[in-house]
Amino acid sequence: QMRFVESGGGLVQAGGSLRLSCSASGVALRINAMAWYRQLPGKEREWIATIQSGGSSNVADSVKGRFTISKDNAANTLFLQMSNLKPEDTAVYYCNRDVSPVVWGQGTQVTVAL
Repeated sequence: QMRFVESGGGLVQAGGSLRLSCSASGVALRINAMAWYRQLPGKEREWIATIQSGGSSNVADSVKGRFTISKDNAANTLFLQMSNLKPEDTAVYYCNRDVSPVVWGQGTQVTVAL
């Protein structure tokens, strides 16, 4: 039932920006907390940002001040605005329900070059 389709990734130079999108089905963003995760090369998947149903958000220290999580309830779509990107941000980015994530989408690759 629950499904996530991430998009918007690509190759960008250090200091640049990207906006990721996540189309969700089987879970209503209007009443559920949602989150972004990423998996760095050779590392485990890690949490980076959460947005509550009411709109308040929290981000990991590693991306604070650079990444902003937002959503469009009507479109049931989650966004991640990424700015001042660094090479260490290179990873596959995923979206999911914040509470008890079980199924995962394919993710979208973000590569930051020097």
